[in-house]
Amino acid sequence: MSVPIQPPTRQEHRSPLMINLTNISKRYGRQILFVETSFQLNPGEKVGLVGPNGSGKTTVFRMIAREEVPDEGVVSVPRRTTIGYFRQDIGEMAGGSVLDETIAGSGELGELHHELKDLELAMGDPERAGEMEKILHRFGEVLDAYQSHGGYDLEARAREVLQGLGFDADQIDGDVGALSGGWKMRIGMARVLLARPDVLLMDEPTNHLDIESILWLEKFIKDYPGAVLLTCHDKDFMNRIVSRIVDIDGGEFLAYTGNYDDFVLQRTIAEANREATFARQQSMLAKERRFIERFSTHASKAAQVQSRVKKLDKIELVEPPRRRRVVEFHFRQPRRSGDQVAELTSLSKAYGRRVVYDDFSLKIRRTERWCVLGCNGAGKTTLLKLVAGTLAPDTGSVRLGANLKVGYFAQQSLEQLNPALTVYEHVQQAFPIENRGVLCNLLGAFQFCGDDVEKPIRILSGEEKSRLVLAVMLFDPPNFLILDEPTNHLDLETKEMLVASLCNFEGTMLFVSHDRTFLRGLSNRVLELQPGSGDGATARPPVIYDGSYNEFVVRTGGEAAGVHG
Repeated sequence: MSVPIQPPTRQEHRSPLMINLTNISKRYGRQILFVETSFQLNPGEKVGLVGPNGSGKTTVFRMIAREEVPDEGVVSVPRRTTIGYFRQDIGEMAGGSVLDETIAGSGELGELHHELKDLELAMGDPERAGEMEKILHRFGEVLDAYQSHGGYDLEARAREVLQGLGFDADQIDGDVGALSGGWKMRIGMARVLLARPDVLLMDEPTNHLDIESILWLEKFIKDYPGAVLLTCHDKDFMNRIVSRIVDIDGGEFLAYTGNYDDFVLQRTIAEANREATFARQQSMLAKERRFIERFSTHASKAAQVQSRVKKLDKIELVEPPRRRRVVEFHFRQPRRSGDQVAELTSLSKAYGRRVVYDDFSLKIRRTERWCVLGCNGAGKTTLLKLVAGTLAPDTGSVRLGANLKVGYFAQQSLEQLNPALTVYEHVQQAFPIENRGVLCNLLGAFQFCGDDVEKPIRILSGEEKSRLVLAVMLFDPPNFLILDEPTNHLDLETKEMLVASLCNFEGTMLFVSHDRTFLRGLSNRVLELQPGSGDGATARPPVIYDGSYNEFVVRTGGEAAGVHG
């Protein structure tokens, strides 16, 4: 398909833009999302969009992207403004290389890139000799547009973005159809970043990234000249990028200046002030009503009573403060295990010629909380599978200690849920002697509230399935938790609840996580799988840090394996 040739539209030559959502209202059936509320996104601004699950964050993105319209009000997007929208649903990918798939989905420049290739083939096709004048004319048009848009840097920029998001050279030139869903999500993000739109809409961009890729993305977005609106469950990511927070609260957009921590502080102060104002008014109203009730039958006080009744009628009532209810749940302590929890002796593991572990030994003792760090392909998930017993070493042994109950959370755990059951039926089947109140409280702690508990498992999102699996695992917790990216889909409130609960956990943990709140809050040992480990004939030996993740960062000067200052 031919791409219409437009004049150059480089970012620096565009007029300033401002996106306005003005007095918008939106509802789906009985669910009201927004009520006559407004906010604006200014040129070059980095804004975090927050709010409870189901509050309408994705709907805001879809309205700005012109995929949905409000019931009332106006969404104003300036003409010729380009919008890049990274979403969790990326569609099918198959048939080409990762590089071609990225370039093809990167917007107008990507289309020009592929049309040039098609035209070059057409010029060399003797069967199309009769069309050559037309082909050459079109080739000139496309080439001029391609050059003016910076097209000759496109492939180099695509490789740079893909490498930043964790792809190695072989993957970039390899078949996209061989990749998992998580890697395809990274391609979806690469497409949006490569297009360099005026406005970036980023819906949970860190969900499928490791720490190294998150750090790269942080720098990319901080340096990005366009406007950015994002939702994210990674507090550190938000703190380092955004300068304003828009909170969806009870159908309204409430704006706060600063990063996420600033927002939490300002919201806490605002809620305290609202509570104090509400309490003062309630006290005054109670006093006035007592006077009216006491003296309503006294003729001598009739004028005062009437005056106070009129006063009450004119008072504008302060609404009771809205509180976001985070259900607290106190998980049971597991039974005590033996002091020696796991011993890995002379372990070796390879995938073909790629050696991941070579003569590796490690001892895990009771109450230790090991976080495993390492670049893509270093063997983080492999290690967890070896310890959990779902994968056998090539040589060496893994011995588990006495009195152990192992709980292993991985993305494959989600596939074991029975799709025929509802959320509540699943937890009831797992804990048949518990009463409904206890089980609903458990589900509430993991954000299954009200009608959510009756949802069939077959319609749950990946996020909801993750929360359900964790809820069941932690209600009667094992004394050895093996967790592979447990916070991938958890919102900030659920994540903080989980960290606070596991801080008091008296068992042992071995986990992989890209979430720095989780790493800082829970680890007391660090296993760093060295950069380059597993890349070649001999694996580089992992490094053990006898301390927490915070101590690891101070000691190495970086937040991730291979990303040291």
